[in-house]
Amino acid sequence: MGVPGSGLAKGLAVTIGAMSRRAHTAQYPDAAPALPPRSRGVIALLEENCTVCMLCARECPDWCIYIDSHKETIPARTEGGRERTRNVLDRFAIDFALCMYCGICIEVCPFDALFWSPEFEYAELDIRDLTHERERLREWMATVPAPPAAEAGAEPPKEIAATQRPGGRGPAR
Repeated sequence: MGVPGSGLAKGLAVTIGAMSRRAHTAQYPDAAPALPPRSRGVIALLEENCTVCMLCARECPDWCIYIDSHKETIPARTEGGRERTRNVLDRFAIDFALCMYCGICIEVCPFDALFWSPEFEYAELDIRDLTHERERLREWMATVPAPPAAEAGAEPPKEIAATQRPGGRGPAR
């Protein structure tokens, strides 16, 4: 057993020590925070990569991604060839009032159409304005940082390695 009241004295000593140190608080609107390099902010859309596969909308646990499309017929390239159809994106929207920023949509996208942007300042006065349509999602792409460089001595990505000829002398033919 220790001296009665020693715990209280230790607690007061810690409190007084903390009160005597200078505060490190930075006032947010005046001083921008130093964010980690790949921080999550808003989701950006690279529209030309989107094939309207709907994986992002199906996998979203919050159902906050809205996609509309229509089918377009592409004529045959050669005579006697077959016409093809493709999906054309009409609407791509994300409701950030519902989004929980889990990143599942970005992870499941097989065509790299969705990316994290570090921008986090997109507050609105009306909650209905937090549904960002594809035009606004496309604007966020300008703020997406480049991917980090590969480490020295690392193997090339499998996508690039598959296109190389044996011996590393350019693309296979």
